[in-house]
Amino acid sequence: MSGNLNIAILQSNLHWQDKAANLQMFTPQIKSVNQDVHVVILPEMFSTGFSMDTNLLAESMEGETVSWMRTMAMQHKKIIAGSIIICENEKNYNRFIWMLPNGNLHSYDKRHLFAMAGENEKYTAGQTKMIVQVNGFKLLLQICYDLRFPVWNRQSSNAEKYDGIVYIANWPTKRIAHWNTLLTARAIENQCYVVACNRVGQDGNGIAYNGCSQVISPVGEVLQHAVDTECILYASFHKSLITETRAQLPFLQDADTFIIL
Repeated sequence: MSGNLNIAILQSNLHWQDKAANLQMFTPQIKSVNQDVHVVILPEMFSTGFSMDTNLLAESMEGETVSWMRTMAMQHKKIIAGSIIICENEKNYNRFIWMLPNGNLHSYDKRHLFAMAGENEKYTAGQTKMIVQVNGFKLLLQICYDLRFPVWNRQSSNAEKYDGIVYIANWPTKRIAHWNTLLTARAIENQCYVVACNRVGQDGNGIAYNGCSQVISPVGEVLQHAVDTECILYASFHKSLITETRAQLPFLQDADTFIIL
């Protein structure tokens, strides 16, 4: 529909460190997504699970997973989005790939690396934000632990504005209350839509995940939410709601000016 952005979230149980099994699982799921969807969102490290075994799993931007994403995007005429383990210039990145239907892509390297799991020892932190555009909407791309750092997510008066934030994650059940609370806070404080894709199941380290993938409106209303189940969530962003919210509650005009060094 013109003026709207239609999104599908694939909340799935990932096969631990098994690229072939994960790609085989997601292939029919993507095929089943509604025709009017513009963007299909997969979890963080969707082809491997949240692994620190970069020697085994890292691949290049010409590797099998990026190639699969390109094939899916071109075949189904939808943006395919999710993060994978990339090795580039002898450095490893947790890289968010935003694959376009024409085969081109944008990418974002996770800025905040999760030291509690040793991610900071295996991966290199990104330094640059990525705002993508689709169907008239601007979206900020973020990965999991980035959610805890509001300055990195914040709308800024001296930077490009966005209409929504996309979070992909492997966020564990034991801290899911933080996930739910912070996602709502990011929507309210930035007066934008938030779409969040998390996994379910248990990974190879015995860590449990219960999903809680969701979509939140610019006023903090939870529009979609799913717990403990593999499913596809659908949501539409409406530009009119963003405009009305910011006009009626002009809080962003009073925000502090800041620069991230």
